[in-house]
Amino acid sequence: MDTLARVLKDHPFLRGFDPHHLEFLTGCASNVRHAADEFLFREGQEAGASYLVRSGRIALEIGVPGRGPVQLQTVEAGEVLGWSWLYPPYRWNFDARAVEPVRAFALDGNCLRAKCEADHDFGYELVKRFLQQVHMRLERTRLQLLDVYRADR
Repeated sequence: MDTLARVLKDHPFLRGFDPHHLEFLTGCASNVRHAADEFLFREGQEAGASYLVRSGRIALEIGVPGRGPVQLQTVEAGEVLGWSWLYPPYRWNFDARAVEPVRAFALDGNCLRAKCEADHDFGYELVKRFLQQVHMRLERTRLQLLDVYRADR
């Protein structure tokens, strides 16, 4: 049977992570499952985790008055969801709903913040990886906006 650390190291987000840091991070990780149409979190709730998606698909949605939920993007296997636990006020800015059954590793935000403070090298490496995710998500959003404006012509 694989240990959690061995399975975690294979997730794209953690590939190449220092083995010592991986063991350190493992204390913050747990396996989670979400059924189709189940919300992982809702806008405004306390942001308490990141999710390393192993299988399934998650819709990122925002409520639009008079229209209801609007899907912004999807997150799939091999991707990361959530970094709002990193910055106050530690609240989600959108809803995350499983479109199909999801298996993921949940990384507890309180635990990660404490470990980042305890080991700044660990924290620096982790934050660099999350910033790369933020950059990729912003790039996706930019491309979506280009498509929207191109369609209006």
